[in-house]
Amino acid sequence: MPWAFRLSHWKEHLGDFTTLMARDGHEFQAWLAAAPGRPRGAVLIIQEIFGINGHIRAVTDGFAAEGYTAIAPALFDRVRRGIELDYSPRSMQEGAGYRAQLTPENTLRDLGAALAAVRHSGRAASIGYCFGGSMSYLAACQLPLACAVVYYGKVGQYLTQKPRCPVMYHYGSLDKSIPPQDVEQVRAAFPQAPVYSYEGAGHGFNCDQRDSYNPQAAALARQRTLEFCARYVSGARTPPPEPDEGE
Repeated sequence: MPWAFRLSHWKEHLGDFTTLMARDGHEFQAWLAAAPGRPRGAVLIIQEIFGINGHIRAVTDGFAAEGYTAIAPALFDRVRRGIELDYSPRSMQEGAGYRAQLTPENTLRDLGAALAAVRHSGRAASIGYCFGGSMSYLAACQLPLACAVVYYGKVGQYLTQKPRCPVMYHYGSLDKSIPPQDVEQVRAAFPQAPVYSYEGAGHGFNCDQRDSYNPQAAALARQRTLEFCARYVSGARTPPPEPDEGE
């Protein structure tokens, strides 16, 4: 399968919605996709501020197709159920409003419940995008993960918390919301971590439904993410991540 396939055009819908319950009794939906065969492990997909929309469902299905039990919890269900937004300025404003009503503590409860739902598949990774990238970092600090991946997530305010597992970071060199000095702050805090900056890519470069979609950066980041998960989740003997040379 070529790395650069467009996720939103993924034809096999491997997943469906299921109902989960967090430790505090909150019931919420999650998109759960089973691997075609015996799972290599589990992947927790953490949404952007647009809910469990078609893109996030396609991302989840795509990781399931790679052999992982994949789950994407609907984190906005704590505010309003069934949130599914597009990438228009109006939706961005709406999604930011929902995010502002969440607390990291409650979000981590929901992520923990989603992890518990797929624990039968073995070790797990978290992969988060934007808001979800920040939460993927916090999940690495507080939840039982084998590894975590941060796509253009702001983590500077959380650097006093230290990850308990390896973390990979993907940033765009043209991301106006996360300037180069923020990326350098992450590199300085974790000099051994794979922190990648993709030349010419902006915020949201992984999403093929956004104007900022960068297929070359998305394909390379996906390849690296899959290799990272293979190494730490499924235990494959893969080389360690190479240093960033400025794509």
